[in-house]
Amino acid sequence: MPTGTRRRDTPPPRTGHSEAEVLRGFLDYLRASIAAKVDGTPEPQVRTAGTPSGTNLLGLLDHLTRVESSIFLGEDVTDWQATFQAAPGDGVADVVARYRETVERANAVLDDCPDLAAPVPRPRPGRPAPSVRWALTHMIEETGRHAGHADILRELIDSTTGR
Repeated sequence: MPTGTRRRDTPPPRTGHSEAEVLRGFLDYLRASIAAKVDGTPEPQVRTAGTPSGTNLLGLLDHLTRVESSIFLGEDVTDWQATFQAAPGDGVADVVARYRETVERANAVLDDCPDLAAPVPRPRPGRPAPSVRWALTHMIEETGRHAGHADILRELIDSTTGR
């Protein structure tokens, strides 16, 4: 097994006192953590399935990009299973950049949502709009879950650990 590195272990954020600041702070923390976990991972290992289900590091970030796009930007996803595999022509830098750009666009939408009980402004076509609170909570859960998967996959690839 290759000798890994230990990244600086960043503690969870100390956020403001409002519910929105806490939710946004934790979501941004998890977003940065998973992007950093994928960034710099070598090919082809970043695409190599680490589990019998086919889960791979690059696919996790591609999936999260699509979830962010769906929840906050109203983009329709017709095949969720397909989102777990990055396109063959997309390199690590491409997928990381697309994720960060999608997060930036999602944050711009959230910046205009002062009321957490209000519906997300761009619901998916034909679906009821969840509240901003629900959407933030769901994205914290979804990103945290996959960040944990990414921790294990990255350690299996090159022994790199840490947030």
